[in-house]
Amino acid sequence: MKILFVCLGNICRSPLAEGIFRDKISKNKLAVETDSAGTGSWHAGENPDPRAVATAKKFGVDISRLVARQFSVDDFTRFDRIYVMDKSNYRDVMALAKETGHKEKVDFFLNVSHPGRNKDVPDPWYGGSEGFVEVYKMLELACEELLAKIEKDTW
Repeated sequence: MKILFVCLGNICRSPLAEGIFRDKISKNKLAVETDSAGTGSWHAGENPDPRAVATAKKFGVDISRLVARQFSVDDFTRFDRIYVMDKSNYRDVMALAKETGHKEKVDFFLNVSHPGRNKDVPDPWYGGSEGFVEVYKMLELACEELLAKIEKDTW
């Protein structure tokens, strides 16, 4: 199984989700691959925002070596599930989906913890470090729910 997390620049929300989920699948010894990407190319090749790195580290997760990349059409075939962080990401990813099967792979990540609500994960980039902690906690809850669904094979 392969899961991709997508946000705007791939330096805040999606690398946090990737790092949290990677930590959980490693601890639970699950055969799941995970990655993250951004809908924009502005930060391609960069490491996550220092506030995201510091927040993850505070919770025992190391995302410092992750490198931002842009979402590509090939990701539809490479991944089983594509989780977006907000409505803008959803529109951008869906605009690239040319096949019904590709569209069916895409969902809002918080639908894992809040089914059917299409809730956005707020972008903490414009705020202070407290916004990163709030986002981390949202993502951690969704990652816990995703892990439980995978373990029960109910996703």
